[in-house]
Amino acid sequence: MKFITEFRDSSRDIKLLWGSVFLRLLSYGITNQVLTLFLNAIQMSESQIGWFMSLTLVGDVVCSYILTWYADVWGRRTVLVYGSVMMLLSGLVFSFSTNFYWLLIFAIFGVISPSSDEVGPFKSIEEAMLAHLTPHNKRPEVYAIHALMGTTGGALGAIICGSFLHLIQHLKWIHTELESYQAVFLLYALIAVGKVIIMLCLSGQTELEMHHHDPQIDEEEQPLIQRTPEFKTVGLSSETKSILAKLLVIFMLDSLGYGFMTSGWIIYYYAKYFMMGSMALGTLFFCNQIVSAFSSIPSSFIARHMGPVKAMISVQAPSAIFFMLIPLAGHNLILSILFLVLYSSTTAMDVTPRQILLTNIIRPQDLTRVMGTVNIGKTMARCIGPIFTGFLAQQNHLELCYVISGSLVLAADSVLALWFFKFDDKIKRQIT
Repeated sequence: MKFITEFRDSSRDIKLLWGSVFLRLLSYGITNQVLTLFLNAIQMSESQIGWFMSLTLVGDVVCSYILTWYADVWGRRTVLVYGSVMMLLSGLVFSFSTNFYWLLIFAIFGVISPSSDEVGPFKSIEEAMLAHLTPHNKRPEVYAIHALMGTTGGALGAIICGSFLHLIQHLKWIHTELESYQAVFLLYALIAVGKVIIMLCLSGQTELEMHHHDPQIDEEEQPLIQRTPEFKTVGLSSETKSILAKLLVIFMLDSLGYGFMTSGWIIYYYAKYFMMGSMALGTLFFCNQIVSAFSSIPSSFIARHMGPVKAMISVQAPSAIFFMLIPLAGHNLILSILFLVLYSSTTAMDVTPRQILLTNIIRPQDLTRVMGTVNIGKTMARCIGPIFTGFLAQQNHLELCYVISGSLVLAADSVLALWFFKFDDKIKRQIT
C-alpha cells in the first residue's frame, strides 16, 4: 500500500514534521477540553469568553502575518523554534495566572488555540516545507499522513485531558476545578518542550533555498502557475495574486462558518446542555478525533482519483449538513452524538485535497507566503464568530450557531466549485 510505503520511506525531516504536528495538536487537544471551562471558572461571562477568543484570533492574525511573510528570509526553522518557545511560555502563564490581560497577551503571542484547530504560523510553514521536500506524485500520501498525525494527536489530547482531570480530582491532589484546569496548562507547557527539541533537529533541507527536488522535464510537471527562476522575491506575482484573492474568498467564508462553533464551544455545549463531566467529554472527543484521524487516510485516494476540488466538495457538504443536524437532536444525547460522529467522520477529509490544490497551483517561491496568507485570512474570518457565539450562548440560543456554521460552509463549497473545477483534470495528471 502506497500510504504505508511513504510512511516508511520518507526522509528524516518529513518524519520530524509529522512528529511536530502530532505534538502540537496533542497540546491543543489537551487545552481545548478546558479552555472555555477555565475562562468560566475565573468568572468570565459567556459573552466575555467570546470576546477573549476573538481577540486571541485577531492577535494570531498579526503574529502569523509577520512570521509567515518573512519566514523564508529569517529562516523557517528559526520561526518554528520561536513559536515553540512561546507555546512553552504561554502554558506556564496559564498555569499560574488568572489576570485577564496576561492571559490574553500570552494567548496571542504564545499560540494558545481557542479550539483544537491550527493557529499561528506553524501549519503554513510546515506545509510549505513538506511541499519542497516531496515530489508532486508523493504529496497525497505525505499530506494525508501529516493530517492523520495531527488529528491523532488531537484525539489523544482529548482523552489524556479527561483522564488527567479525573485522576487528580479523584485522588484529591487538587482542591478546586480552577486549579485542575491550570494543571492541564502545565502539561501543555511540558509538551511544548518536546516541540522545541523537534524544531531544533530539522536540517537545512527544509529551508527554501535548498528546494531542488522537482525535475523540470515537461509541461505536466510544471505548477499551474508558472515558475520564475528566482526563489526570493519582494512580492507575489500577478498570477499568484489573482489565485490568492479567490482562495481567500473561499477559505475565509468556510472559516467564518467554523468560527461560529469551534470545538471549544462544542465542548461547552455538551458540558452545559447535557451536564457531561470531564471524563465523559474526554472520551467523547477522543472517539470523535480518532474517527476524524482515520478518515484522513482515504482522503489521499479520493483526491488522487476525483481531483482535489471535487474531493473537497464531496466531503465538506455532507460534513456541514451533519453539523447542522446536531442541535436538532434536542435533548436526545445519543442522536446528538451520532450526528457529531458523522460530522467528525467527514470533516478532516478535505485537508489533504486542500493541500494538494494549493501546492500544485502556486509556484514554490510564493508557497510559504500564500499558504501563510490563506491561513491568516481563515483566522481573521474565524475572529468574527466567537463574538456572536458568546452573545447567543448568553441568550440561550447556542444551538443556532450550528446552523449558521453549516450554511456558510455550504456557501463556500458553491464558490469553490464555480472558480476551481477547471484545475482538477491537470492536477490529477500531476499527482498520478
